[in-house]
Amino acid sequence: MNVEIIKAELKREEDKSYVGRTVFTLDNHKSPYEITFFSKRGSEWDYSFSFAGEPGSEEQFLEINTLLENDDDLFNQLLDAALDTQDIQEEE
Repeated sequence: MNVEIIKAELKREEDKSYVGRTVFTLDNHKSPYEITFFSKRGSEWDYSFSFAGEPGSEEQFLEINTLLENDDDLFNQLLDAALDTQDIQEEE
């Protein structure tokens, strides 16, 4: 399954927690998705998953949600996209 990252970002909050998001599309899916990440220390991550705009197929949404829960490689790819932007922001 090919993943295309459209946009990613990660910010460190005043309380030192992290909040980030990655917007992405998948092959044969018409609607883009957004995963939002949260971590108190930058090591263990909670997330929420939604459409990144107009809602699409609920069946495809549920399929990807299940995939995110079970496929560490996909989850890490999306998290890494957000984490990579943090490195850039810290250098600026």
